[in-house]
Amino acid sequence: MSLPTELVHADDKDNRVSDIVSPINVATTFRYDESDLIPWSEREDFSFMEKKPIYSRLAHPNSTRVESILSSILKGEAVIYSSGLAAYFAMLTHYNPKRLFIGQGYHGCRSIADIYTRNWSLEQHPLEIDEILKHAEKGDVVHIESPVNPYGTSSDIKSFADAAHSKGALLVIDSTFAPPPLQDAWEFGVDVILHSATKYFGGHSDLLAGVLAVKDKQVASQLRSDRIYLGTNVANLEAFLLLRSLRTFDMRIKTQSENATKLVTYLAEHISDYPDVIDEIFHSSLQTETFVKVQLKGGYGPVFAITLKSKDQCKKFPQLLEYFQHATSLGGVESLVEWRALTDPYIKQTLIRVSVGVESINDSIKDFTNALQILQEEAKN
Repeated sequence: MSLPTELVHADDKDNRVSDIVSPINVATTFRYDESDLIPWSEREDFSFMEKKPIYSRLAHPNSTRVESILSSILKGEAVIYSSGLAAYFAMLTHYNPKRLFIGQGYHGCRSIADIYTRNWSLEQHPLEIDEILKHAEKGDVVHIESPVNPYGTSSDIKSFADAAHSKGALLVIDSTFAPPPLQDAWEFGVDVILHSATKYFGGHSDLLAGVLAVKDKQVASQLRSDRIYLGTNVANLEAFLLLRSLRTFDMRIKTQSENATKLVTYLAEHISDYPDVIDEIFHSSLQTETFVKVQLKGGYGPVFAITLKSKDQCKKFPQLLEYFQHATSLGGVESLVEWRALTDPYIKQTLIRVSVGVESINDSIKDFTNALQILQEEAKN
């Protein structure tokens, strides 16, 4: 099946009722199957819960359906979680590395790493090839984001994979900013793929979810077993909303990718019009390294960043926009901007993150142009 068909039909095998749209299941507990009364300690295969749910913390009908679709489109064994951070926490819990190589990226992941360092003495190392080659050992984790939050720029995934594997370490990639069909990280040697499904898979700013994808079925089984006791399965309603969103994901991500690239191109071509406002523009489409187009063969990510000349401009800029709303998060059908310093303690305080939605790109360009012109005129005066 091609991607658009997978998104609509990859969970057909999980149908339990005749409804075309899977129902919202609010039950937390389900009647036991009287023909399958086997004590937990005597079971060897726990996949029965996918067909015969018993308690929603373990599995429920719509979490099973979501995993079917995500396994299909991510080309691996997908395990769903209550948030992207829950997925990241589960990854660290499962692999339990002694050393973590981590760099620029989502501040929440760094904060979880800090908890592991505080409680279990996890060593944190810079995300640099030389650092990996010098210090990594078997079982350690190298964590990259590509494209990276909040800049939307790309790193050479294969170079990090080769360095990690040469030392017996694992490469985990957060590919939230470039989901399929934009990027297939398996092609470049990663071991685990992470997505905040809250973002593009969800796409409507109304749900929280995360997903890990692995190639090994036994690892996936252990992750699901751990999830039972971590208490981080996706909730019933969230799973239903995520199913709804996945049906239209292909159309949304392609439009958002095209819109973002057009807006970035326009800004890059007209940056000289705003010499007292725009400092820098960051996006994979502006990079010249050959690996960028190889990795993002399906299109560039819908998030980019700009830095302005002052913090005061960062405060005012969102207020001058009509169609870009000032809010955190990203990936929804509506375009957002965020003065990133409001939520990220590690980021440069003049950075604006932009998440491009599905609105008319002509309207978006006009909106940006108007706001930038006002700031430029104020700066000149």
